[in-house]
Amino acid sequence: MASPARPHPARPHPATSGSSRSSLPGESGILDAAIAVMAEHGYHGTSVRDIAVRAGVSPAALYHHFTSKQQVLATIMERGIEALLHRTSTALDAAGEHPADRLRALVEVQVLFHLEDQRGTLLGTSELRALEEPVRSAHRAKRLQQQRYFDATVADGVAREVFTTSLPDEAARAIVVMCTGVAGWFSAGGRLSRAQVVRRYQRLALDMVGSRTG
Repeated sequence: MASPARPHPARPHPATSGSSRSSLPGESGILDAAIAVMAEHGYHGTSVRDIAVRAGVSPAALYHHFTSKQQVLATIMERGIEALLHRTSTALDAAGEHPADRLRALVEVQVLFHLEDQRGTLLGTSELRALEEPVRSAHRAKRLQQQRYFDATVADGVAREVFTTSLPDEAARAIVVMCTGVAGWFSAGGRLSRAQVVRRYQRLALDMVGSRTG
């Protein structure tokens, strides 16, 4: 989970003239470069120098923004989950009180977020184990908070008898896994658009919880 990344080809370090200094990428450019390199080689297969080269800066310039490679990874993952939680909360506020509408809103946010930057969201899943404590535990708690939005919505639907599933917790977890998984298979040049994926996954989610409203 991360902000959209744009790959940067490796290139020589800029000269140290005033004009070159002004064109150096800032923190966001370094994070984009880190996502690109870590997506290719993994966290442990990536060095600070690899990130700096991809971003077009010196390692010293990178250290001006981040104290370590670990802080780069933590920043990528924390910004991602914070953005997802904010979007989810906003979508639920706009969705109203009906559980089916709320579940549709949750699915839309989860799918579209994971299609904005497929490399970044896959990195956020695969490299969770690389986060060091106490950041890892705090990050896991935020992921659990996101899951609980789905848990609460499905449980509410069952309580109101508009969802008929006898396995609400399992259904909620399965929906999250399904929506998150789009990052691993979606292709912009494929037969389905992002909007079509959202609509199909909304239908699947409602089927999974046994929605009476369709």
